[in-house]
Amino acid sequence: MIKLTVCGAAGRMGSRIIALSKDYSDIRLVGAVESKTNPNVGVDAGVMAGIGQIGVTIVDDINKVVDETDIFVNFTNPEATVEYVQVAKKFKKSMVIGTTGLNNQQIALIQECARDIPVVLSPNMSIGVNLLFKILKDVAKVLGDDYDIEIVEAHHRMKKDAPSGTAIKMAKIIAEALNRNLDDVAVYARKGMIGERTKHEIGIQTVRAGDIVGEHTVLFGGLGERIEITHKASSRDTFARGALRAVIWLTNKSAGLYDMADVLGIK
Repeated sequence: MIKLTVCGAAGRMGSRIIALSKDYSDIRLVGAVESKTNPNVGVDAGVMAGIGQIGVTIVDDINKVVDETDIFVNFTNPEATVEYVQVAKKFKKSMVIGTTGLNNQQIALIQECARDIPVVLSPNMSIGVNLLFKILKDVAKVLGDDYDIEIVEAHHRMKKDAPSGTAIKMAKIIAEALNRNLDDVAVYARKGMIGERTKHEIGIQTVRAGDIVGEHTVLFGGLGERIEITHKASSRDTFARGALRAVIWLTNKSAGLYDMADVLGIK
């Protein structure tokens, strides 16, 4: 039995992971962690998630649940993530991380921790999106430099980081396939007399509106045709189930930094 603790328990993703974990016979929720200022601290995690009393109280300190935990799932903010992964490293616990908006320094710290513990790090836990990651690499290689590339992502109004981690990963995959440095070619906004589009730029545009769960479209525009590849999520459950699949996969794995391609066996 895998003993699971959810960090960011009262968030949109954390609450769905808690609710859906009851469907997995090999997972037992033993802990739920939130920030000290969150009003759900002290509340039963099942009540918060809408599934009734489960006997797991939301706490405000990860150290209170670390001893009874095998694996942490973390959907929080970048600052909390680096704090929690260092606790996991100290106590030799595994971690699945779905936090987005991490900067290069924070990612480097996670990579360092993963030398000692198993970590799955992915900006998107959806099975469909991770299949799309694989497809985009192949499409970009075939089309080469003759097609302009634009990525448009849309999320709900409450999302704090932009562009989405998924859009950034899509852009990185495409840039690497075309031997481009994303930092040099990424264009995040256009306004005014900007001149003609350059040959190698990769546009990444953001929409924030209403309750959009998550939509990503990659457009390859050629002369006389265009190819559009789109993924639309209609429920956060697809991400939550992907995270729980990663939890099961990570059990008994050796230390290292993994992603959802490893989990799905599509690398």
